[in-house]
Amino acid sequence: MLRLVMAALAGGLFGAGLLVSGMVDTTKVQGWLDVFGDWDPTLAFVMGGAILPMAVAWRIAARRKVALLGTPIPPRPEPKLDHSLILGSVLFGAGWGLVGLCPGPALASLTFG
Repeated sequence: MLRLVMAALAGGLFGAGLLVSGMVDTTKVQGWLDVFGDWDPTLAFVMGGAILPMAVAWRIAARRKVALLGTPIPPRPEPKLDHSLILGSVLFGAGWGLVGLCPGPALASLTFG
């Protein structure tokens, strides 16, 4: 039960962060993706602010055998580049560029308005 509560809290915090940072604003996202037009670099700071603490968390997790709630941390999978990964990346990027939302911000937009 504690795992579900923690997952709900983490998901809510993630969604609220997307909302506050402007990642659910389609015009802001499309402005960030329009590098050769009227480029808006503010979302790069949002991504940088997410990457830095996650890099620290990965370093800590690499040294641990179990997570904070006692669940085992699975081994890192071997990186492989196959057609399904490439197709999924293309679909993700095309959807993000055309609509201005990727799955996380889309759910946050639906949830928080």
